Amino acid sequence: MCGIVGYIGHRDAYPVIMKGLQRLEYRGYDSAGIALYDGNDINLSKTKGKVADLHKKSQSTISLKGSLGLGHTRWATHGEPNDVNSHPHYSNSGNLVIIHNGIIENYDAIKKELIKRGYTFSSDTDTEVLVNLIEEIKNKENVKLGQAVQIALNEVVGAYAIAVFDKQKPDEIVVAKLGSPLAIGVGEGEFFIASDASPFIEYTNNAMYLEDMEMAIIRLGKEIKLRKIKDDAVAYPSIQELKLNLEEIEKGGFEHFMLKEIYEQPRAILDTYRGRLLAKQGIIKMAGVDENLEKLLNANRIIIVACGTSWHAGLVAEYIFEDLARIPVEVEYASEFRYRNPVITDKDVLIAISQSGETADTLAAIKLAKEKGAFVFGVCNVVGSSIARETDAGAYTHAGPEIGVASTKAFTTQITVLTLIALKLAKEKGVFTTTRFHEYLTELEQIPAKVEKALQSNTLVEIISEVYKDSTNCLYLGRGYNFPVALEGALKLKEISYIHAEGYPAAEMKHGPIALIDEHMPVVVIATNKGHYEKVVSNIQEIKSRKGKIIAVVTEGDQQVKELADHVIEIPETLESLTPLLTTIPLQLLSYHIAVMRGCNVDQPRNLAKSVTVE
Repeated sequence: MCGIVGYIGHRDAYPVIMKGLQRLEYRGYDSAGIALYDGNDINLSKTKGKVADLHKKSQSTISLKGSLGLGHTRWATHGEPNDVNSHPHYSNSGNLVIIHNGIIENYDAIKKELIKRGYTFSSDTDTEVLVNLIEEIKNKENVKLGQAVQIALNEVVGAYAIAVFDKQKPDEIVVAKLGSPLAIGVGEGEFFIASDASPFIEYTNNAMYLEDMEMAIIRLGKEIKLRKIKDDAVAYPSIQELKLNLEEIEKGGFEHFMLKEIYEQPRAILDTYRGRLLAKQGIIKMAGVDENLEKLLNANRIIIVACGTSWHAGLVAEYIFEDLARIPVEVEYASEFRYRNPVITDKDVLIAISQSGETADTLAAIKLAKEKGAFVFGVCNVVGSSIARETDAGAYTHAGPEIGVASTKAFTTQITVLTLIALKLAKEKGVFTTTRFHEYLTELEQIPAKVEKALQSNTLVEIISEVYKDSTNCLYLGRGYNFPVALEGALKLKEISYIHAEGYPAAEMKHGPIALIDEHMPVVVIATNKGHYEKVVSNIQEIKSRKGKIIAVVTEGDQQVKELADHVIEIPETLESLTPLLTTIPLQLLSYHIAVMRGCNVDQPRNLAKSVTVE
């Protein structure tokens, strides 16, 4: 949520910031703004709408000169999306400018006190309150900007990533973080600030990531000054060499990032198990698992916490861990887990799943579990993210940057990592024979090629999409391992095409959803030849008898379902536990093509954000 970009150096700041904001559009936003310092004054432009709207407005309304600037894309929390509530925000004097990602929970009390002291507010935002609090402290305490920011942040409650600039000290930007990500790019005589590294990857490969409750003072010609916000203790910057490359965050000839990422899945799955899965030797090597094997093997239960698509991957993992490794598993929405006073002991293992590694609810669940003594294992995609740092151990998915808001390769690579862990534990527990273990490893090794084959259904899926693009409702059904895939398919359709869709266990159709089925209702049924096939066929017959339109995902060579369904999409045969890696592919394509045909913004669906860093 929200995107932050800042620059101070020898270049013109405007093109750097605008390109950076475009790179962060995947995060989800409803308005955008930029502030530039031209050597004399601050030029501010902001607008409801897209970065392209901001660019158009800025060119005709402000000077674009200056080598210092702050840019922002806002996802509305306090106050509706409009020009006034957009960031950046001025302080009352006009000297301080701030951009902010997060929520200041006690802003209202602070605002009332500031109003008593003569401050006025033009927006409804918590951010304008924060910048004026900083100014009040700076003036009242007669301290420098960095100290004022530090004092102010010790008075607020909430989450934030901020960048603040004082036009009276035009060689310095102060940044700070709690809960929301913030990266600093370190170049030759220049610094970049961003929510992630993508806005500055073409300028520098050196970056540092602020930890929670850290503040950095970035000054031209000097080393970065890093402090702990709580006690002013000196912290020491750790500068990393970025592995990201520019090609990974460009569309590469595809019309949308989502389609590119769907087609990247064979490579992404291969990269996920590369070096970990050694099928010929019969070995799975995972440092995070190997170093903590006893904790995982001796767990009374595994608790999986996640949100959205990652939660669906966790549901697939529940089947995998219980079926293969015979370990009890509970899957929880992270947003509910943290509030329901869960029973957690030091015999539990909590697995936290998040593509971005910054999901606020999942981070809160991790903190709660650690306080209760549980061992916490993280599965995420972004190296150096908060979840990677906060967990006791973990595994990266190595999916590469996922720019499209609707997750695709994150889902399949998360399932791949979780499958590797479950297989490792199954082997160590003696649940598997050596022969069966080798069978699973060999089949998992073949999954990228089978995903490649599943992608060949694209033309057929596009034809089917044309038939159903104007539907108002859609039902997705699956059983066993593919029930979570039905949930994920429905989520994809609703989030990018805005068609109401629901996923159900196929057997539950008779307990309510069957009332909705008529000749206008498309029903997507996952009917592979593994796992309760005959039962699913019976469900299809029930749908057909009520004139529902059936889109079936089946195993290659299927004849029985083909006779019943209106449309059939085939996937290669595989082991039952690995079918979700294939059945999800046509469902991703279906949602994509329907959304495109409806004229929807596929990569940036309305009201959604890629990384949900606030509650």
